[in-house]
Amino acid sequence: MSKKTISSGKFIDEHPVPTPKAVAEAMGETWGANPKTVENVEDVDDESTSDESVDESSVEKKGEKKRRTAKKDKQSIYDLLEEDIRNSDMTLLEKNEHLSRLIKARNKKVNIILVGCTGSGKSSTVNAIFDMSVAKVGVGVDPETSVIDKYELDNLVIWDTPGLGDGLTDEDYGEMIIEKLSEFDENGDPLIDLALVIIDASSKDLGTTYSLINDVVIPALGDDDSEGRILVGINQADMAMKGKHWDEEKNEPDEVLFDFLKKKAESIQGRIKSVTGVDTRPVFYCAGYTDDDGVQCKPYNLTKLLYYIVKSIPAEKRLSLADNLNDEEDNWLYDDEEEDYKTEIKKRFFESVKAYISDSADKGGDIGWDVFGIVGEKVGKVVGGSWGLVKGFFKTLFGHRAA
Repeated sequence: MSKKTISSGKFIDEHPVPTPKAVAEAMGETWGANPKTVENVEDVDDESTSDESVDESSVEKKGEKKRRTAKKDKQSIYDLLEEDIRNSDMTLLEKNEHLSRLIKARNKKVNIILVGCTGSGKSSTVNAIFDMSVAKVGVGVDPETSVIDKYELDNLVIWDTPGLGDGLTDEDYGEMIIEKLSEFDENGDPLIDLALVIIDASSKDLGTTYSLINDVVIPALGDDDSEGRILVGINQADMAMKGKHWDEEKNEPDEVLFDFLKKKAESIQGRIKSVTGVDTRPVFYCAGYTDDDGVQCKPYNLTKLLYYIVKSIPAEKRLSLADNLNDEEDNWLYDDEEEDYKTEIKKRFFESVKAYISDSADKGGDIGWDVFGIVGEKVGKVVGGSWGLVKGFFKTLFGHRAA
């Protein structure tokens, strides 16, 4: 009997390992990422430019095309895992079992809803964390809409609510949030995985925000799992004391400002818990921005915020975040260093691989944690020569200085 080859060029049990697409079709499922689509946002690849700002728009568009090209050339973590499974020394049956798990994991979507007052920095936050360069963030832009915008990148879906105070009454705004948080997916599970509430660190009057969290968001999430599905971010940490006590050279708060921000986070945490019984963990950070003079303020503590986002997403869905994280190295350089957030993020992603793809409980191995730069944990037979590529995926994410 003549042997056949798979795309890697290797012979496997005299039969080619079915491609994930073929396995998916046989299972009635879909393989591959969804095309990146954005609703209610203009396509930045449009070649037309205004006569008033030809130079600026041309530079912006060239930069955007460069980022999109890099995104296209970047290999998906799912593709790396597929390659590793197919190149491993497992039997054909084991490979198909793992490919089936990978297909199911790839078809899962993460849904995150952004909530907050006008000017809190919802858009700048989502742009800093995720590769959503098509989302428009501008100074002095009029409120765009009074409906929830949907941004879809592969299997990551961002629901961006209008800023609280953008024309809707508090009652109408609350009803809109409750309706979205009450939706279910095709499996009967809650559609929204995480409600990310953004607060302006410089704001002194948080009464409306507390009402939104305590009376709308948490009750709509439900008593059983609301604690794990809400995250409070305190943005614009550098402006919390009107720009004072921010060390621009180190891109971090000095001791006075750090203590102020920590007490503010604790106060917000206490206020929410006293009313709802839900124990949140507010994270203060700076999403980064360019001021009116063109001075760039780099992000701070985004890594900590990302850690809590990843931690909040169900393990079986976390890999949906990996392909869409912003790979701008500067975004992940500065944090409060209370924990090694980069390592903790890698661990959380690896938990998804180990629990939902590798079946490590039944099969031993010593390489797995090294995929994420962490040595010593056992993973299973889903290991091979291409694990180094996956490890490289996360080095690229946080930059070589942080690897």
